[in-house]
Amino acid sequence: MNRRVRGFSVLELLLALTLGLVLSLGFSQIAISARTTDASQQAAMLLQDDARFALGKLIQDIRLAGMFGCLATASIEGAPLAFDRPISWSATGDARSLTLVSAEVGEDGGKPDWTVLSDCSGSAHAYAGTPPPAVPGQIRFAIRQLTYTFEAGQLKVSTPSAPARAVLVDNVQAFEISFGVAAKPDSTPVVGYDPGPADNSLIRSVRIRLTLQDPDGLVKAQTWSVVAALRNRLG
Repeated sequence: MNRRVRGFSVLELLLALTLGLVLSLGFSQIAISARTTDASQQAAMLLQDDARFALGKLIQDIRLAGMFGCLATASIEGAPLAFDRPISWSATGDARSLTLVSAEVGEDGGKPDWTVLSDCSGSAHAYAGTPPPAVPGQIRFAIRQLTYTFEAGQLKVSTPSAPARAVLVDNVQAFEISFGVAAKPDSTPVVGYDPGPADNSLIRSVRIRLTLQDPDGLVKAQTWSVVAALRNRLG
């Protein structure tokens, strides 16, 4: 005896197709969301890496600004005028620049702008270009002048020997500088912050606010704020 096999009705097929479509869309949304989250995390990490690199270099150079050896600047023969103003901030049009004259760390910075030879007891001499060989008892201090410039969404760095501005970091939305100042030249404590102090000798620290933005807009702009003290002015 033959039995009639009952198949799916049109309504059941439509329901099954609809359910399958809903599940497929759900899985697709989950996959898209996961990819978007991963891309956002990668973008945030790149911003953090760029900020860490730029601020790390700035902090190191700020801390060593004005350190020209083991004797005071007034005791260095042949000291250039730049030694009297080791840190300065200027604005020209839309460009803003922080200039630092600081000791060089390591041997990877290239040729120094000046070299100080000192016996650290009472004699020191500054030389531009190639200095004479150090004699026994003398210590060699390499000094460089670096200018950090914020313009056109980039933070750049240059030196007198390499005036072409090299890009340090891209996608800079803001770069703000203020200086921690003391009440008088012979005091150490910072009494306030000034974006443009008239007396350079009162500067004790530098506050930097750096804002970076993601060019693809995957994450919001992020701001970092750090303070670096000038080591030679801390008493």
